[in-house]
Amino acid sequence: MSGVRVLVGTRKGAFILTSDGKRTDWQVDGPHFAGWEIYHVTGSAADPQRLFVAQHTSWFGQLIQRSDDGGRTWTAMGNKFDYEGTPGTHLWYDGTPRPWEFTRVWHLEPSPSDPDLVYAGVEDAALFRSVDGARSWHELPGLRTHRSGPSWQPGAGGMCLHTIKLDPRNPERIYSAISAAGAFRSDDTGKTWKAINHGLKSEGIPDPDAEVGHCVHRLAQHHDRPDTLYMQKHWDVMRTDDAGDNWREISGNLPTDFGFAIDVHAHDPDTVYVVPIKSDSEHFPLDGRLRVYRSRTGGDEWEPLTRGLPQENCYVNVLRDAMAVDSLDECGVYFGTTGGQVYTSNDAGDSWAPIVRDLPAVLSVEVQTLP
Repeated sequence: MSGVRVLVGTRKGAFILTSDGKRTDWQVDGPHFAGWEIYHVTGSAADPQRLFVAQHTSWFGQLIQRSDDGGRTWTAMGNKFDYEGTPGTHLWYDGTPRPWEFTRVWHLEPSPSDPDLVYAGVEDAALFRSVDGARSWHELPGLRTHRSGPSWQPGAGGMCLHTIKLDPRNPERIYSAISAAGAFRSDDTGKTWKAINHGLKSEGIPDPDAEVGHCVHRLAQHHDRPDTLYMQKHWDVMRTDDAGDNWREISGNLPTDFGFAIDVHAHDPDTVYVVPIKSDSEHFPLDGRLRVYRSRTGGDEWEPLTRGLPQENCYVNVLRDAMAVDSLDECGVYFGTTGGQVYTSNDAGDSWAPIVRDLPAVLSVEVQTLP
């Protein structure tokens, strides 16, 4: 029977949760790197035993760790992330120029086919690539030096490149999303980039056709329909069916369209999940009720999923990298909260149960389906 490995990054370490295909009984391993902020922990689809961790502290800075045995042992990898060429400047909150600087790695994206190829999105927003299993990193400077780059400003969490999507059918196509610049696409393996924000509307941007300046929180994509992407924006849930050239709003009957996490059912590209929260100033569920919303029509029509989730006095948040799905026959859905709970649904969202409670605040959740 196939199993799953859930990789959880938290404010104070990484945890590895494993189960068989029933996904009812779980083993909890961790914390790995106790006391460190683990912004992202993920695994390679090309080699299920290979894991990558982005760990950070204000005292010791940024480290990348790799495991080749499913997390039993770890090796420190290359941690040099220098911007290529002259860094230049971008705009700060108040409109003043600020030099580009490296702060931390927000997201790691392994290749689906090559265990040694992995991408890293960093703050201040830039994209790096390793072709030797994270031993060394080289910037793809075409993104940061996009003509709009000097006008990029940070979101409330910093100017982070937090989402990287690799097109499963076109190895030269890469998507990225930056808070608060917007979404971008490369069709030549990262050499050049196109801003793909047409149709996005953002309060505070005077030009309705602004090329950049949109606070994109997360992109989601289904491998069988890669030109269709879903977006959770600062406000609004969006969809594109032409690889990002045009977006339309699909917030529909959601009680609030602010949130961070979004993902797509493993086997149905029209089934989408979001976790709405009250507002950009109140990062907790509306009315203190934790609800995942599911659309089975690709957007516009949404249903609340509440069975097994707390429906009173719940004031946690679900961050942008803290939702994932597995690829078992009955698709499993997972998410972690800032209250330290990791929930799973082994029936595509109809019901939920906590795998573990009382972890440190969860920053990321990824899932590997194991043979």
